[in-house]
Amino acid sequence: MRTRLDIPPPFPVTKTCPEFSCSCPTPAMPEGSPIDYEQPLNGTMAAYAQQMVICTGQRDWASRIENDGENTGWGELVRGLSGCWGVGGGMRMSVDRVSGNPFNNILMSASSFAASEKASSPAVASALLFPSFKYFPSIPVDASPDTDLSTFLRAFLLPEKLNNMYSSLPESKRAELTRAPNLASNFPDAIDLQHSPTILICGHGGRDVRCGIMAPVLEDEFRHVLRARGFASAGDGSTAVGPDRPDQANVGLISHVGGHKYAGNVIVYIPPGMVSNPLAGMGIWYGLVEPKHVQGIVEETVLGGRVVVDHFRGGIRRDGEILRL
Repeated sequence: MRTRLDIPPPFPVTKTCPEFSCSCPTPAMPEGSPIDYEQPLNGTMAAYAQQMVICTGQRDWASRIENDGENTGWGELVRGLSGCWGVGGGMRMSVDRVSGNPFNNILMSASSFAASEKASSPAVASALLFPSFKYFPSIPVDASPDTDLSTFLRAFLLPEKLNNMYSSLPESKRAELTRAPNLASNFPDAIDLQHSPTILICGHGGRDVRCGIMAPVLEDEFRHVLRARGFASAGDGSTAVGPDRPDQANVGLISHVGGHKYAGNVIVYIPPGMVSNPLAGMGIWYGLVEPKHVQGIVEETVLGGRVVVDHFRGGIRRDGEILRL
């Protein structure tokens, strides 16, 4: 007879999301596009190393984001990074989906955050990076004598340490495939996000109608609830990422992250500077979020540091460790 081991969760939890009063009803899904309430959510988040959230100022995108953003800095960033990510050594970039190398899988998402004023030309783009908790107001997408997109990739996106699978490679090749922190000085305006929580909602209607219908309602409710708790918020498509401060939250729509049948899909990144929050420095993925759950997620997770078990798809620590229950 096997003995079941009760392993405690790696973070504080609350079993069920409190349902507060909410004036906005859950929108109906069209026939033939059901929500899956039967499959357990835990473990449905595919593993990733970092999520790059690109500021587009749009609220929806083509089914594949690399086919969007023509003549824009953000479009060139998506296509440029995808092109310069070396397939040698088995690494590659995932574009708007979670796939690729299991040891350093980068999820690249378009977002509704507007680009910064510094990124007003097609030669420059803005982006956030999680769980590194960084904001890049201006990433040059055109090559210059000093830098190109491969410089950004080597400075921030390559792994800090290679998996043992690469131990047989020559040292010079291993160095090429490993992050070079000294190159970060080429991006002097990068900002560490220490204080502002970021809430990302899959709203990719160009990919699947379910998230396209659910996300705007959730976005409005998150803004409403956060405002009532003293937060200003940015990310509606006309505003850039706000200043990093404790009374600022970033709320935005993002492109496909997998699991449309679990709409609404919400990712909550708790900044490392919220030191009293046990989830500081983590990203928590939720599914099956409805407007009636929003206040509970804000109270339990954003402010209380507890993961809501019934909606938990997975998570990530700042060091890249994947979280499961």
